[in-house]
Formats: sequence, C-alpha cells, structure tokens
Amino acid sequence: MNQHTYPIRFSVDRPDRPLDRVSTFFRVFAAIPILIVLGAVSATTWDWTSGGGDSVAGAGGLLFLGPLLMIVFRRKYPRWWFDWSLELQRFTNRVAAYLALMDDRYPSTDDRQAVHLDYAYPDAGRDLNRWLPLVKWFLAIPHYLVLVVLNLAAIGAVIGAWVAILVTGRYPGGLFAFVEGVLRWNNRVIGYALTLVTDAYPPFRLAP
Repeated sequence: MNQHTYPIRFSVDRPDRPLDRVSTFFRVFAAIPILIVLGAVSATTWDWTSGGGDSVAGAGGLLFLGPLLMIVFRRKYPRWWFDWSLELQRFTNRVAAYLALMDDRYPSTDDRQAVHLDYAYPDAGRDLNRWLPLVKWFLAIPHYLVLVVLNLAAIGAVIGAWVAILVTGRYPGGLFAFVEGVLRWNNRVIGYALTLVTDAYPPFRLAP
C-alpha cells in the first residue's frame, strides 16, 4: 500500500454538467423526506439505558459496542455488523453530499451514485489490536477538535457554493475539493474510532 493511502477511501464525483438551480435553491426543504428516512434507520441500534436514559450501545445507528466487545473478547468482527455500518455510512454520506449541493440527484437508499466510500473487512485476529478499541475514542480527541473547525468552515463553503450555483450553475472547484476533504476526514475518524475497522491512525489532511 502506498504510504499516502489511508485504508478508508472516500470521494465524490464532481458533476461535469450544470447543476439544477431550482433544486439547489430549495435543497434544505427537498431533503426533508430523505432526512426522515435517514433518521429512522440511524436511530440508536440497541437501547440499553441507565436511569438517565442514555444509550451506551450505538452511535447514530453505527454499531460500536458490539464490535468493540467482540474484538476485545473474541478477536472477531461479525461480517453483518461490518456490512450494516458500511452501508449506513455510505447512505449517510449520500445525504450529506446532497445537502452540501455536491450532487443534485436525490439520494438513493442503496445505489452508490456519485459518492464513494470503501474500506476492507478486517481480520480482527490479524489486523486489529484487541485492546486498542478501548482507547480509540480518546486517541481521536485531537481530530474531534479539528473537525469542529473544519465542519463550520465547510458550512460556510457550502453557502458560498449555493450562491455560485444559483448564478453560474457550477460548483467552484476549490470549494468542492474542500467540502469533499472535510467529509473524507470525518469518515476516516468514524472508521477509526467508531466502526473500528482499522488501527491506522487517521492523517491530519484533507487529501486522499
């Protein structure tokens, strides 16, 4: 593997055609139905609650506690748990790209469309340290802090792109690359700290 290639790969195809101005103008309202669907499938998977009603088993529908316990105690990562989290993450990113105006096609619940997210199914006994999942959430704290800033900047970039698309029909290349990079960074951190599919620490970069 190239030293610059991180195991979690993410990209969005930049449209080679003018984007629909009407759909762009009303994007927040047009996205409401698919956001309801996403909310329904990404509700906490298991509702183990304490007296305060706080869930401890899921993270927005992504399976976390189950894979963590299986890796630590059995050195296994059940394939169906992996497939669920990957497909949910893909769906979430299609909705995110639509909201970010990167594609004017309505997000599909199954077709990949212009959004590509891939990472390999890990051999937990060979590829994953059995104790690292216990501390990955802590090790990722520097990334959480950076992502707060980057996500706010991405919102500003999307607003700028919204104006540009309404005027020109095109998403400025620099803004597109930046928003894509922020989404890529988010996905790397999720794969490392939440879905636990790699022990490779996420790089501090927007590029692939």
